[in-house]
Amino acid sequence: MKPILLASVLLASLVGLQGCATHASQQQLEQAAAMFQSVSEDQQVLQDAPKDVMRAAESLDRAKRFASYWGSTEDVGHYAYLGKRYSEIARQHSEQLQNQRLATQQAMEWERLRQALQEAKLLDLQQQGRWLEDQMIGLAAAETERGLVMTLGDVLFRANSAELGSSANRTLLKVVHFLQLNPKRKIRIEGYTDNRGGAAENLVLSQARAQSVGNFLQSLGIDAARMEMVGYGEQYRVAENASARGRVQNRRVEILFSNEQGQLGSAR
Repeated sequence: MKPILLASVLLASLVGLQGCATHASQQQLEQAAAMFQSVSEDQQVLQDAPKDVMRAAESLDRAKRFASYWGSTEDVGHYAYLGKRYSEIARQHSEQLQNQRLATQQAMEWERLRQALQEAKLLDLQQQGRWLEDQMIGLAAAETERGLVMTLGDVLFRANSAELGSSANRTLLKVVHFLQLNPKRKIRIEGYTDNRGGAAENLVLSQARAQSVGNFLQSLGIDAARMEMVGYGEQYRVAENASARGRVQNRRVEILFSNEQGQLGSAR
């Protein structure tokens, strides 16, 4: 019997028990059944850990059958525990496999980016440098009183998260190129948010996003000594927070580039 169908049968049968098991063992059985229903309705868990789900179903079925007999409280508790534990193992196994798949995918992406960097080094450095300058201007890099600043919108991040999305790779790869071709330049990475949520939480998120960008650049060979990371939270807005459009503009990371001698503009 498939786990999902078996879950329905088990839950229906629990309603019909006539109190043969004690209240405590009945409660254990209901908890195990609820946990089993949760994993049996999760298609990813069923795909990743079918054997564990089936073991949970079998243990729960035994607990249910023992619950219909007098004097079987210990057996009910034992098999209810096994059913609950197997359900937990199934979910943990599925999460572990998902994490492994994500790690493999990220490793492949890092390798692809490193290969792209290696190929770029074969190009004429002077020509590549001019091309990168043009690309940076096209990416909203602008001369300000603080120096050359590139603005990265929060579209590069997952919603309310400091985790970089895949769209960030191409943009930040150009920054890596530029820094490789200009080894004396340094950068300051500044994180900002809109004013939604608490100020303390926004400050932490802005700092985490700046750090994520720095970690990405460092993973592709940029020396940590060439980078500063700082978060300003909801300070220094560039637009009104009253509109969705304004809030999007305020949720950003700015990269401030030093001059050719490695001197950065003063911090805010």
